[in-house]
Amino acid sequence: MEPFHQSAALSLGVELELQLVNTHDYDLAPYSDEMLRLMRKIPLPGSVVPEMTSSMIEVSTGICHSASEVLGQLSEIRAALVRCADKLNIACVGGGTHPYQQWHEQRIYDRPRFRQLSELYGYLSKQFTIFGQHVHIGCPDADAALLMLHRMSRYIPHFIALSASSPYVQGQDTQFDSARLNSVFAFPMSGRAPFTLSWDEFAKWFAKSTRTGVVKSMKDFYWDIRPKPEFGTIEIRVFDTPLTVERAAALSGFVQSLAAWFLKEQPFVPEEDDYMVYTYNRFQACRFGLEAVYVEPSTGEHMPLREHIQQTLARIMPHALELGAGGSIDTLRMSAEMGANDARWLRENYSRERLLAEVVRQAAERFRGRT
Repeated sequence: MEPFHQSAALSLGVELELQLVNTHDYDLAPYSDEMLRLMRKIPLPGSVVPEMTSSMIEVSTGICHSASEVLGQLSEIRAALVRCADKLNIACVGGGTHPYQQWHEQRIYDRPRFRQLSELYGYLSKQFTIFGQHVHIGCPDADAALLMLHRMSRYIPHFIALSASSPYVQGQDTQFDSARLNSVFAFPMSGRAPFTLSWDEFAKWFAKSTRTGVVKSMKDFYWDIRPKPEFGTIEIRVFDTPLTVERAAALSGFVQSLAAWFLKEQPFVPEEDDYMVYTYNRFQACRFGLEAVYVEPSTGEHMPLREHIQQTLARIMPHALELGAGGSIDTLRMSAEMGANDARWLRENYSRERLLAEVVRQAAERFRGRT
């Protein structure tokens, strides 16, 4: 395993996996090669790369230092995406799943790693046509990264509920706010990182894992949060891709403000026992979104997740204000108060339109910033 590189503490990087859809029935369209070719001609921050199947594309910011900088970069990338998609008569859409695509129709993108994964995981690879937001947060050093990772794990349900945007799969309402994560959980290397607060111990564990031949690099782990030693960050991977870049930036502001609270106040020391309620809390957030129940790891107290989100946002607001992320926290606080996430927006639109293709069309307009 490579050494943990230095990064600026609290620096941010955001990745968004996006859907490419045609503009006649709004089903997924295998146009990633064409999009990549057009996007390469436009100088942009960050990067644009292919994903597992050819109806997906991943965009990334460069290194940012605030949620507003994330929003600026994502807005610039979005404008380029929209221009390129218009030339191809397709559209870009957010959301954690496409509501009615058929997994067996998807094509694995022609890249050695994707072909290897397809051979290993079979049909799961095509079912991995799902769309997430990943947030990187810079850590002062390797041990601080593990401490940050395990502290962040208490807030995985908060991240899931606030970003949930995948209620529909294969034309059906799954009754989950985030059905996307059910596809992730099918992979054997999903779940959580082993509990240790020492990078030396973690490196020994990783060396044992690679000796078994089961994994070759950190990329082989589909953990909810994983260290990224080559960047000097931890990477939070449970967010569904939001329907707008504004919400994506707000979620990054939440992560940064939480991290500042951890670093400056050292509010609690994570323990292995925290994970006794981890899977239950994660399931609740996936299934019920902002209506979930949250079990506080230290006390075992049960409370509405939206109430715990509001308490958390109030607690970290002073740090958010210092970072210029007060607007992000206000946006998410109002969401929690109203029980309003993107999954609810999608369901409300479907109940009004009664046609999922029209819901996707409106989501494409929403991504453009028109609604």
